[in-house]
Formats: sequence, structure tokens, C-alpha cells
Amino acid sequence: MDGDQSCIGVKNVTINEPFFQGHFPARPVMPGVLLIEAMAQTAGALALDHMGVEAAGQLVFFMTIDNAKFRKPVGPGDVVHFHVQQTQKRGPVYKFSCEAKVDGVKVAQADIGAMLASDS
Repeated sequence: MDGDQSCIGVKNVTINEPFFQGHFPARPVMPGVLLIEAMAQTAGALALDHMGVEAAGQLVFFMTIDNAKFRKPVGPGDVVHFHVQQTQKRGPVYKFSCEAKVDGVKVAQADIGAMLASDS
């Protein structure tokens, strides 16, 4: 993590992932929706980590997804690096530019919007 500005999350994709059972058993491919979810979770971790103790009792709600593109399939044995850059913050609302890369090659990208809210 680089303060509240950027971070990189890492996912080691293995053949044991339950989604591979139904997502093309003959040609296992990580579903794009899970790549987007991993980007959103990495962005949420960035927002909460910077808040420190203020993050206690906060939830991150996924608000928007824009400009999503899937460029290459991700499969077993791949290590995906999720590069997240905060692009805007207004009150509890954050915007992030996200890229997923395997071996330095972009496999997916999206702009994510999220909002912090109390869990009560």
C-alpha cells in the first residue's frame, strides 16, 4: 500500500478453485465477475486501511463499475496482481482505477466506485 493512493493485491489461482468445476471444465477460466470482485475488494482494503481505527464498524459498499474490459483469460497457475489507484474521494465516496495483470500483462481493467458506511 502507498498511503491511501494505491495498492496491489495478489491472487494465486489454483485448479482447486470451486468455480473451475462449472466454468469450462475442459478449459478452466476464472470468471470475469470474480476478477471485478477482487478489484473491488482490493479497493475496499485500501480505503479501510488508511482510516486505521476509524474503520472499525465500517463496511465498504460496491457502488459502480465503469469501463470494464476483459483482455485475456486467467486460468490455473496464474498469479494475478490487482493494481488499484484512488482517483477521487468525496466524503464517504471513493473512486478507483483498477487493473488486473498476469506476468505484467493486463488481463482486465475497470473503474470502481465504493462508499463507506456504518455497519449498524
